[in-house]
Amino acid sequence: MPRNATTAMRAARHATPKERAALGRKARRRSPRSGHAEYRPSADRTDPLTILEAQSSTRVPELVPIRYGRMTESPFRFYRGAAAIMASDLAGTPRSGLTAQLCGDAHMLNFRLLASPERRLMFDINDFDETLPGPWEWDVKRLSASLVIAARANGFDDAERARIVRHTVRAYREAMIRLAGMRTIDVWYAKIDADRLEALAADQLHKSGRKRLARAMAKARTRDSLQAFDRLTETVDGRPMIAADPPLLVPAGDLMPDFERNALEDQFRDLMRRYGATLQSDRRTLLSDYRLADVARKVVGVGSVGTRCWIFLLLGRDDEDPLFLQAKEADTSVLAPYVGASTYRNQGERVVSGQRLMQATSDIFLGWERVDGFDGRRRDFYVRQLRDWKGIAMPERMRPKDMEAFGDLCGVTLARAHARSGDRIAIAAYLGGGDSFDRALAVFAEAYADQNERDHQALLDAVSAGRLPAEELPTG
Repeated sequence: MPRNATTAMRAARHATPKERAALGRKARRRSPRSGHAEYRPSADRTDPLTILEAQSSTRVPELVPIRYGRMTESPFRFYRGAAAIMASDLAGTPRSGLTAQLCGDAHMLNFRLLASPERRLMFDINDFDETLPGPWEWDVKRLSASLVIAARANGFDDAERARIVRHTVRAYREAMIRLAGMRTIDVWYAKIDADRLEALAADQLHKSGRKRLARAMAKARTRDSLQAFDRLTETVDGRPMIAADPPLLVPAGDLMPDFERNALEDQFRDLMRRYGATLQSDRRTLLSDYRLADVARKVVGVGSVGTRCWIFLLLGRDDEDPLFLQAKEADTSVLAPYVGASTYRNQGERVVSGQRLMQATSDIFLGWERVDGFDGRRRDFYVRQLRDWKGIAMPERMRPKDMEAFGDLCGVTLARAHARSGDRIAIAAYLGGGDSFDRALAVFAEAYADQNERDHQALLDAVSAGRLPAEELPTG
């Protein structure tokens, strides 16, 4: 968002609650809530495959076919990799004129279990690669469409899908109204932790659903550096090293000639040192207690495949005291062409700042750095733990009531994240106590799910015709 727009937004938030609510109600005249149901592809809509190819042009060439292969698997997998396509489409939809820090890729699988620094299990947004300030509606629309796409894959009927979206959007709307009435400091302390998750499950899930949640929470607590150490390493000459699993996991030394390996190791040690300067002082001390043992390139996700991603094996007290960090390339947000460039010059800092702003609590090792790449280009990265009690939903196992409950949880979480940066009073007044916006989003989500299916088919056709290369590999 341009600096003058940010200044104007802050000034509006310093108005009285009555003035801020009036601003939200005034926005209804500019952009009626029912108008958000609208989605029609424009006559000059950019070819979605052209958007994907433009992204691929800056990525690791040998990994691009893996990205396309993963996106061909289903409409939902395609959607996960199509944030840039949807950003282009959302730019032509109605907007209220009210803004907040956006996730930028708020599909349902980017809401998951995470660990707080105090070792409490939390539910929050996870992915901030595309974060920027922008129209708060865009995150809600991306979440809503993802639920319809997942529900279609499960064979849910029209009424069940509409109910899921309306429940989700109502949860967002009602949470924003509650947040509008809260003290500012209390908004920043708001969170969904394990206790609240269990209470919500008791209210909304039947017995089998509560059991699945309990199992998911227990499993998440095992997903840490020790588990990654067992799965990703082998012993070589008495030392733990990252085990090769090409092309999904390739030790850094295997990517470079022998005579360059020493320089490569020096570069990664320098990255760790300079990245550490972006952490709080106490966390820099913690990081300094670890030594770098090995580095590998890792393929991650769906939409991120082909971006440069490194995992670092660090060892503390001894060889059985591991810490895995992940350094992921941060490029310009897919939202930037439509909402303006980031105020941060380093895209890694953009990601970290957006994550800290939107999450209730963030990874203690979250930081950023800019490094020289093997191709002679300087690239921005952000760093976090590879695994820290992460637990992801499995929509294919959800029944309609389960997806309703999960959507409610996502809606509340997204509202809390937006309320920290956006004018929660104005947004709440815009949404109001009725269900006009809820019903509009249910219509929009179905229309965009149709568009996503057409785009997915276009990718399948392009792969079949040989226009785009696709390689199917395990998720890893």
